[in-house]
This record gives sequence, C-alpha cells and structure tokens, in this order.
Amino acid sequence: MLLAIDVGNTNTVFAIHDGSEFIAEWRCSTYHQRTADQYYVWLRQLMEFTGTKVDVTEVVISSVVPQVVFNLRLLSDRYFNCRPLVVGKEGCKLGVEVRVDADTQVGADRLVNTVAAFDRYGGDLIVVDFGTATTFDVVAHDGAYEGGVIAPGVNLSLKALHEAAAALPHVDVTRPDHVVGTNTVDCMQSGVFWGYIGLVEGISSRIRAERQTDMKVVATGGLSTLFDKGTDIFDHIDTKLTMHGLVLINALNRKTE
Repeated sequence: MLLAIDVGNTNTVFAIHDGSEFIAEWRCSTYHQRTADQYYVWLRQLMEFTGTKVDVTEVVISSVVPQVVFNLRLLSDRYFNCRPLVVGKEGCKLGVEVRVDADTQVGADRLVNTVAAFDRYGGDLIVVDFGTATTFDVVAHDGAYEGGVIAPGVNLSLKALHEAAAALPHVDVTRPDHVVGTNTVDCMQSGVFWGYIGLVEGISSRIRAERQTDMKVVATGGLSTLFDKGTDIFDHIDTKLTMHGLVLINALNRKTE
C-alpha cells in the first residue's frame, strides 16, 4: 500500500491509499525536529487505534519544508523498507511541463495540485489553495504549470493583525452575519472573510482577463469550504486535491522504474 505524505508549513498529512482509494488519513503539526522514530510511534498508535492494518510498500512525499524531508526519508527506509519518492527532487517525473522563469523553484504542493487538477478537471484552470499562504496557480490547456500568485494566508493575516495591534484580539475565521460589524470581533471577522472573498474574486478575474480565457476556478485547502459560502467564483471545491496528485505522481514514476 501507498503512504502519501503532504508536508505544509503548518500541518503535515499522512494518508494510506490501497490502490483504489484512501482508507485512512491523519494530521499532525509540522515540526522539523520530529524524528523518524517519533513519526513511526505516532503512526503506529493511530493505526492501532483506528484498526487500520496495512503493509506500507511505497511512500511518496510532497514537502515545502526541506528540513523535514530527511527524517521522513529515514522513516520510509527504516520502518517500511522502501525508498520514498520526493516530489521536486531530481528524477521525479510530473507528467506535466513547468513553464516558469529559469532557476525558479516552485513549491512541491503547487506542482502536485496542478497534476491533480488537470487530471480531474482538464486544462485552463486557476487553482486556489487556502493554506499558510493563499496561492493561485495557473494550469494551461495542456496541463502545464504556468505560474501564479502568492498572498498571505488567512490565519497568518489574523495572527499578524493580533500581534501588531495590542487592542485587537485573536479571532476565529468564520462568515459573519453582517458585513458591517458592531463590535471588534465582528469587525475583524468581516474584514478577513469578505476581504479574502474580494481577494479571490479580484485576482481570479484579473488572471482570466490577462489570459483572455474563461478559466474554471478550483479551490482546495481546509478553508475552501468556508469561503465557498460567500462567493460563486468557484467551479469546484476539492479538499483532497493534493493527495490525489501524490497518487498520480507516484503511479507515473513507479511505472517507469
């Protein structure tokens, strides 16, 4: 079975794929000093608790935190007796072209999302990922990655607002009942929610106008379902997009070994 690992700046997701579907998924905070042994103990306890009995034979990793990859490689080698496939490393095939400036490093998660989105929804896409950063990625008609936009993430913006302004509290991300707030919390929640709706709609519209193409917009990330309640800009909500891409990339590379 395949263990797919998606390392983000905030959280890391581990998922088990049995060849046809994902049968289990777990999440932990991303911490670069966590050892291979700690990962394994944590995973084994979760597998036992949930009754997930699997024999991991393949591991694929997407990471935007380079310091974490070493211990995940060690986890794969020591406990699963296999060499992991790391997206973005030399020799890893994507199956799509990457059309960006020379010597530009593109986040592994953005490339994985491109592969998955093209497979599920075809080309001419804008993929919006609500993560630590809010990213917009352009998928060409033939599936190629052609660049995008990086903006501060929702929770990152809230944290910065709270830390920079002593009188402002930390608030949760939610859709407020009214645009105009009558207290500090409502005002902040409205600013964040409707502000990001405006960001997504505005950038997506500008990308479409610049490329003179009626592109579909696909949203992913944990907050995508929340922001979908405030706009009709999204054609698809796909919270499993990255994991689907990891399965596709792993299959492509194992086939050609």
